[in-house]
Amino acid sequence: MEELKVLAESAGAHVEETLIQSRPARDAATLIGSGKLEELRALVGFHSADLVLFDSELSPTQQRNIERALDCKVLDRTQLILDIFARRARTREGQLQVELAQLNYMLPRLAGHGVEMSRLGGGIGTRGPGETQLETDRRRIYSRIKKLSDDLEHVRSGRGTQRRQRQSVPLATIALAGYTNAGKSTLFNRLTGAHVGADARMFATLDPTVRHVLLPSRRKVLFSDTVGFIRNLPTTLVKAFRATLEEVTEASLILHVVDVSSPYAAHQTAHVLKVLAEIGAAETRQILALNKMDLIPDSTESAGTLAERMLAEVHQPPAIRAVPVSARSGDGVNELLAAVDEELPLDPVSRGRFRIPAGEGSLIHLVHERSKVLSSRYEGDIWEVEAEVPASVRQQLQDYAVD
Repeated sequence: MEELKVLAESAGAHVEETLIQSRPARDAATLIGSGKLEELRALVGFHSADLVLFDSELSPTQQRNIERALDCKVLDRTQLILDIFARRARTREGQLQVELAQLNYMLPRLAGHGVEMSRLGGGIGTRGPGETQLETDRRRIYSRIKKLSDDLEHVRSGRGTQRRQRQSVPLATIALAGYTNAGKSTLFNRLTGAHVGADARMFATLDPTVRHVLLPSRRKVLFSDTVGFIRNLPTTLVKAFRATLEEVTEASLILHVVDVSSPYAAHQTAHVLKVLAEIGAAETRQILALNKMDLIPDSTESAGTLAERMLAEVHQPPAIRAVPVSARSGDGVNELLAAVDEELPLDPVSRGRFRIPAGEGSLIHLVHERSKVLSSRYEGDIWEVEAEVPASVRQQLQDYAVD
């Protein structure tokens, strides 16, 4: 319920009161039963509320019946998340993905929205394609869904082309994944020097951003900031954001950002691991970035112990490497980059000695730019160097390698 409250505030609502119903089975007509519905109606009247949010997904019949009983707008968890996504989408791709998810959600609910048939007004739950009973029918929605799906398929194929071009260099991609509001964008900005919007609101980042980073071994890699995950992420969103989530599934390494200051850190980690498994990224190597360590200064647990305890709670083997970090202060960032350098499977680094003619300026520049030079000296017109070199650079220097 605390998470639902934060979601509501992210959408611009002011939460007056929360209500919890415990019953052995859902009521088919109203979800919460007639007695609890009457109690809810009294609260709505007392606070003069114009919106009621449910943490569960409502069927079209349940939503219609509840709206009639309460005489106000009713939204479920999925509609609330969709509205937040619609507010956050900035690029054309993000807007297409949100609209597709909204239309897929709206399609089985065309029978009516009860008290409010028009979704063209202001407020939470009104952004998106718009819907009126007379103007919107299934044929138009099916047609629009088809067009959006085609447009997103072009986006997906374009991303695939860009990814293949990046892989041909080769440049490894490290995807930042994690629960929403775990501090991914702040950490991304700290690692890359980018200026991606970062704040405490949920789903502040929707559109993926990719930036170059030079690792301590002098390897160039790409870091990708992606949308945050959340408990019970609507399936319509997972399907619509397939093009975005492919940045995670195709990554060489996943930087799993965890807000260790949250009392629900273990549960949030479990939900992220579940979503990663659903999108086919369960086997990708991960590093746990234990973020917001500055908010728990009195902790006596080491990063390894903290990670082991969290992974044990979610029934995961403690084989995932953990690095404590504070995206806000920058503490631990160098250690995190070093861990990424060591765990990255692509373009492995090895030590080698090379004798390169002084006239090969481009190769000498390549060694300085892409390798870590340990020692070097000139013998006449030959530059002799010992360096830690990525495999892609070693391949270009093989004619000058010293056994």
